[in-house]
Amino acid sequence: MKKGIYLITGFPGFLSRNIVEELISQEKASSIYLLHLDTMTKEAEELAGKLAGNKGTDLVLVKGDITQPDLGMSEEKIGEIRETVEYVWHLAAIYDLAVPENLAYKVNVEGTSHVNSFCKTLHRLKRYVYFSTAFVAGTRKGEVYEKELVYPDSFNNFYEQTKYEAEVYVADLKEILPITIIRPGIVKGSSKTGETVKFDGPYFIMNMFKRLSFLPWIPFLGEGDAFINIVPVEYVVRASIYLGHEGIGKGKTYHLTDPQPVTVKEVYEQILWHMYKKQPRGKVPLSLSNWALGFRFVRRYLKVEREALDYFTLEGRFNCQYAQEDLRGSHIQCPTLSSQIEKMVEFYLEHYSNEKLHVKID
Repeated sequence: MKKGIYLITGFPGFLSRNIVEELISQEKASSIYLLHLDTMTKEAEELAGKLAGNKGTDLVLVKGDITQPDLGMSEEKIGEIRETVEYVWHLAAIYDLAVPENLAYKVNVEGTSHVNSFCKTLHRLKRYVYFSTAFVAGTRKGEVYEKELVYPDSFNNFYEQTKYEAEVYVADLKEILPITIIRPGIVKGSSKTGETVKFDGPYFIMNMFKRLSFLPWIPFLGEGDAFINIVPVEYVVRASIYLGHEGIGKGKTYHLTDPQPVTVKEVYEQILWHMYKKQPRGKVPLSLSNWALGFRFVRRYLKVEREALDYFTLEGRFNCQYAQEDLRGSHIQCPTLSSQIEKMVEFYLEHYSNEKLHVKID
């Protein structure tokens, strides 16, 4: 199989580094242009050095900024990429749930608009893979389908809102560009090792348990009957690479979400058990928890973002029928969350003291 030439934005972020590693492993790429911010040059160089192997993939570091026209690249790189790149993977975004509106809009919406414009100028483009999020559904209730892009009554945060607006821009180009849109659930670390580069999502629950471990018992937060959608990074990576290359994925949007999601209550119980061999007792209303997290000192003590509580009450369920159908025969499956929690907890407890893994709480 002829190897392709790629441009990947958002390097050296969590998803981009995993995508690059898998492309190298599968021997799909002859060259990969890695777009990174000038401020991330040192980290990008170190990671590229680790990823570069002997499998014939050239990793080319490119300084740039998606918030600028032509992605802020040098004229030399612009010309080179326009003539050679066949696959674009747009992963650069602000993923912080507490991001302010102006920054989220600049990076997620304006940045994606610039990537869209640049893709239109590529002479050999075979596929443009855009990473959205399942949570463009905002506060929608009931079944949410992959073919839908419906503006919800409201969003939980500016991250969701700006990712929705950005996806609209990308979806509008499906008639003129070979596009695949990927909507992951909450992406966690490896299902096999539990390794992650950031303690967010379900790790906020672990932060809270760690801080409250001195208590004789720990209560539930709210009813816990909402479904939580957490998927391991290797599933998202392998599935998106498959769907982003196969002809069946062209022009489609996929939910890379858990086909069998579990409730917040179940996740809460399982994490607490694996951490301290305890069962939750009692219940604290989410309204009271939300009020308490309104105080910065509480958020910082517990190491929990206030916005994370919104995902304890989501009433939408993500239908991933298209993804499951189109992955059939690929041997790519999403493991159950319950089978991963023990490794998650092991990694967390071993690396809890590493402040670089913790989200900065404002």
